[in-house]
Amino acid sequence: MKTEKKSYKIKKKPTKTIYVGNVPIGGDNPVVVQSMCNTDTRDVAATVNQINRLQQAGCEVIRVAVPDMKAAQAISEIVKAISIPLIADIHFDWRLAVAAMESGAKGIRINPGNIGGLNRLKKVVDKAKEFSVPIRIGVNSGSLEKDIRAKYGHPVPEALVESALRNIELVTDMGLDQIKVSIKSSDVLATIEAYRLLSQKTDFPLHLGVTEAGGLIAGTVKSSVALGSLLMDGIGDTMRVSLTRDPVEEVHVAYEILKAVHLRQRGPEIISCPTCGRCEIDLFSIAEEVEKRARSISKPVKLAVMGCIVNGPGEAREADLGLAGGKGVGIIFKGEKIIKKVKEEDLLEAFWKEVEALVESA
Repeated sequence: MKTEKKSYKIKKKPTKTIYVGNVPIGGDNPVVVQSMCNTDTRDVAATVNQINRLQQAGCEVIRVAVPDMKAAQAISEIVKAISIPLIADIHFDWRLAVAAMESGAKGIRINPGNIGGLNRLKKVVDKAKEFSVPIRIGVNSGSLEKDIRAKYGHPVPEALVESALRNIELVTDMGLDQIKVSIKSSDVLATIEAYRLLSQKTDFPLHLGVTEAGGLIAGTVKSSVALGSLLMDGIGDTMRVSLTRDPVEEVHVAYEILKAVHLRQRGPEIISCPTCGRCEIDLFSIAEEVEKRARSISKPVKLAVMGCIVNGPGEAREADLGLAGGKGVGIIFKGEKIIKKVKEEDLLEAFWKEVEALVESA
């Protein structure tokens, strides 16, 4: 008896909608993908170049470090040359936050607890209200207030949540309700538990991330486990995958996580077999090249790269288009139907021509 294919849908937790520039975050809006430049913000040309690369990869909001006044002032030149909203990342010095907003930053990220006291925090909040700039309250395990750390002994989830709620209250009491919140830890399970607890206590939009996640492999795994778990719980309105890598990779990984949990479909989904003793072609190289070329595509198509002619089409029947190879020969298929047979050395280029035709007609 055939059963109808089930459609999996995550029910997102309702949150308040805020705007970073023209990008809505929270409410019923899609999860927004962010990244952060690793260029020197004072180097305007390098920073703009990286932002443009990130936007091409799908980044929707970009954050830059603001270590001094020269960096804050450079924002005015950067925002003239980009078309996505820029967030200024501020630590300790309230004057940098004010200068960044005056220079055109559409959002700021601060930890209210380390900005220098209530009077200085109020100056930041007043400027945010004047320029309609939302504040991200960023709490992480390495910057907890001394009294909260003393109370809990360690940066446990409850400590992170208490810090976040305290800082939310400080800002809202000053009359600003354009807030999003992050509470990050390098510990995956602590991050998950902290966000789950905080989600029960506030309806402000949440920015997801695992801080200091690591390099490409470790960081991808940690972020996928933590962010994937939270997204499947319906928690999360915007996200950054933190990698010790070119930030463009952060954007690619973020979209792969969102695709995996059926929340956003940007660019191709690629399925490929891990190979076995039946594989008689250089599938690793072909799969790597397909992945590389697929990054230039934004339309959501499903591609299969399989190593075995015998099982390939059957195992990848859900793909829009696929390839499989044998000794000296390859096939290109749609569903379970073979549409072309070519020499192995021509397989990649023949397949990619079919992909381009598919994308053009999609």
